[in-house]
Amino acid sequence: MAVFRSRTATAGEAKVAGERSLLLGIGISAIGIGMYVPFSLVFFHHVTGLSLTLVGLVMTVTGLAGLAFMPLAGSAVDRLGAKKVNLLLYGIRALGFALFPFASSLPAFAAVALVTALADRSFSVVQQSLIGEVAQGAARDRLQASTRALQNAGMGAGALLVSGVLALWGTGGFTYTAWGNSLAFVLAGLLVSRVRPLRDGAAGSAKRAAAGYRMVLRDRPFLGLTAANFLTALGYSALSVLFPLYLSTWLAAPDSLTGAAFTVNTVLCAGIGVLIAGRVRRSGARRTRSAALGALLFAAAFVGQIVLGTLRPGQTVTLVALLAIVVVYTLGELVHSPSGGALSVSAAPEAVRGRYLATYQLSYSLAGALAPSLFTALLAVDGRLPWAVLTVAALGAALALLRLERHLPAEAVHAEPPVAAGAAGGGADPERRPTVAA
Repeated sequence: MAVFRSRTATAGEAKVAGERSLLLGIGISAIGIGMYVPFSLVFFHHVTGLSLTLVGLVMTVTGLAGLAFMPLAGSAVDRLGAKKVNLLLYGIRALGFALFPFASSLPAFAAVALVTALADRSFSVVQQSLIGEVAQGAARDRLQASTRALQNAGMGAGALLVSGVLALWGTGGFTYTAWGNSLAFVLAGLLVSRVRPLRDGAAGSAKRAAAGYRMVLRDRPFLGLTAANFLTALGYSALSVLFPLYLSTWLAAPDSLTGAAFTVNTVLCAGIGVLIAGRVRRSGARRTRSAALGALLFAAAFVGQIVLGTLRPGQTVTLVALLAIVVVYTLGELVHSPSGGALSVSAAPEAVRGRYLATYQLSYSLAGALAPSLFTALLAVDGRLPWAVLTVAALGAALALLRLERHLPAEAVHAEPPVAAGAAGGGADPERRPTVAA
């Protein structure tokens, strides 16, 4: 058997055609998202004039409908190409936010919210597919890291921007914010239109049409990768869902610590995310192993919460310990996210990449939907129990990633395409690829 060594050529690090436009578009759209996500219920309540109860009900129903739409978005990517679908979704989101201030009746709000939710929920699938279309090798890892850093920075800037708008114009400023968000999506779409895929996204339509979700369901290694990501995705939900409840109920700590933790997480993601990902990439680590390392850092942070919840020291020690735990947690996020994202994109056959990534992204969506009820139920028993469950989940994800390494395509496991060295040894099987269904 042949073993593999990484190529030393820097082709995988080459700049992507239109990369600056792509990243600038992502940053601008993230500013728009940050202008409403932190205030979503209040935002739509003031923009439409409907009660908070009605707004919450509509958002829940349309959000679930958006999840059901994701497989269709994956099929659309495979038939039309990710760039075209990406531009279409930007257009739908821009139109939706332009119309929200005029949707003052329940049917009108529900209609606009439904169409916008379908575009919002599917956007991550399409954006991941676009990265697969425009970049190869280590460039995918770099784009994954840059995208996450820009999203964190943009959302933080958007939240600050809307705070300033509200300070100047009061709650009436939410209307201007909706139109500003619409403009952000228009600008992002115009910038992304300048990006050039490596090959025509619509090429091979006959082959794409023949390959459906049956192909995904037969690909056991990729389903295993998706299941492992579900376990890690539960950890991604911990900071926003479990952490605030744990602080207030089990530790009896001031709520202001939640804001401090979010600030530390956001600043680190935006400030050193690309640096950390670059260090991991240049180390030559296999994507499966760097993603597993990220999961292990998650587990270490969760164990820290268990220890802190057992000792329950004074407020000063609690503050220092919590911030240290958040730093470890964020490092896990920064190590796992680029490698995990590039791993999923590269493990998906090009002809059906949209369907594969729609399946993979469901692991994030399902984890996000399950997290609130799971965490609150476990927290009601013991404040340390949800952290114990998350620790087991993170360790399980790390183990699964390592076991899957030999079953995934070599071009997915390695940031640089491996080449034969001519000696016996281990490594991912470069020929592992399911057959396209006829």
